[in-house]
Amino acid sequence: MSNKKVTIFTDGACSGNPGPGGWGAVLIYGEHSRELSGYEEVTTNQKMELLAAVKSLQALKEPCQVELFSDSAYLINAFEQKWYERWQRNGWLNAQKKPVENRQLWMQLLELASIHNIKWNKVKGHSGDFYNERCDQLARSAIAQQR
Repeated sequence: MSNKKVTIFTDGACSGNPGPGGWGAVLIYGEHSRELSGYEEVTTNQKMELLAAVKSLQALKEPCQVELFSDSAYLINAFEQKWYERWQRNGWLNAQKKPVENRQLWMQLLELASIHNIKWNKVKGHSGDFYNERCDQLARSAIAQQR
């Protein structure tokens, strides 16, 4: 494991749910920062939250110590409360015995979590956190640019 410590902030947005969606991320390493964003024509807010985390972790060139911040309870709780372990044991079925939504993204996140040492942190959305607000702007701008 690299000693590189990277801080990542992520957010997803959707205009309608489902509808056009965007995601944004800010990666911080020392004095350097990098902004990422993307768009999908028809998607959900949850998918954009997960995709922001996937894309930001995929952008890392080597295994890192990561502190990831998101306002998505769905994303953070799945890792902090280890929901994914139950999903895997139950053949990727949720507590209602229905297929887990966004399974492919969850599988990608689990693979990335096996590469990086990630601390998952929940931040309150739209509460003035500079980087959370910036990620929201990036996600919404990705949607606006496609209209």
